[in-house]
Amino acid sequence: MKLNNCIPALLMIVLIVPALFSQQAQRLLNNADIINMVKTKLPESVVVQAIQSNLGKYDTSTNALISLHKAGLTENELNAMIAASSKGSGAVPSSSAQTSTPSVPKGRMPTLTVTAGGTTQELHLEKTQLAETKTKPSSMKSLASDSVVTQAMQTGVNEAAMSAAMHMNSGIGGESVQQAGSVFSSVMAHRQPKTTYVWGVPGPASASVLQSASPGFNIDFSRVVGVTPDDYAPAIVKLTPAQNTCRIIGATQGKADARSSPAADWQIYSNFLEERVNSQIQKLAPGKYKISPASELAAGEYGVVLRPVSKAKNFSGGDVVRGQGDGLMFDAVWTFQISEDAQ
Repeated sequence: MKLNNCIPALLMIVLIVPALFSQQAQRLLNNADIINMVKTKLPESVVVQAIQSNLGKYDTSTNALISLHKAGLTENELNAMIAASSKGSGAVPSSSAQTSTPSVPKGRMPTLTVTAGGTTQELHLEKTQLAETKTKPSSMKSLASDSVVTQAMQTGVNEAAMSAAMHMNSGIGGESVQQAGSVFSSVMAHRQPKTTYVWGVPGPASASVLQSASPGFNIDFSRVVGVTPDDYAPAIVKLTPAQNTCRIIGATQGKADARSSPAADWQIYSNFLEERVNSQIQKLAPGKYKISPASELAAGEYGVVLRPVSKAKNFSGGDVVRGQGDGLMFDAVWTFQISEDAQ
């Protein structure tokens, strides 16, 4: 009888103890945790996924948001924290939580529409990837044949960042993700005093195929957070396909640690290699432009990019890597392809 009386108690302990350990593992994330992730240079997508997939209790008051922004959080990361707070800190994250970044109001991100053959459509904003190589930026052709560049572009998000995301979904964070690395891949074995940074987009061809050789574009970047619209103007550039893996946009040289520096002291565009297309540009208002090629485009891969009006403009390597502020502007590209039978 005594043994039978003990059985319910033992069963209760077996059920309760694991639950208590589970609750400890599911410690609520807070503002300090997110700031630590950002300071360790985790990719924006990983930080957002951690916010969406883990329990959290965040301070999203006006002063707290200002402090978070100063700490380097991007708009997507801030929006994810606000969304998590609005759902309540006690909500258990769904197993089917979205891993993509939350939607951002279009009025605050650069947008572009193209008119070709009498049809107008919006092109998808793409974010370039950044690779490093020892090859000097003497020509687009030499960079396109560089296996270091193509391997980096093909890799995309590095394995360390993906591993960090998996750990954070298991309730592990903090110091265990400090070595997660950056969303931009580099296969350099050793750092050199000077290195070549190459901007590109993965994939051999754009999904946007135009049947007109004389497209016209309308672009609006007037409300991008942390950016002075008058500092930039659009440009059309020809992209260079590389070994059927990516399309190179341009390149420049810089210090080996340029992209990890938070200081705005990198003159990326002072000596930037790219194939600009002669274009007609009409400024409608600060951050609002019309742009079209001055003559018909030959069949091939192209992109509309945003470039600083002054080549002496300084950038923060950290902003470029994280794609925020001025870095977002320089990383932005809208790719398109002129078909062989375009008229």
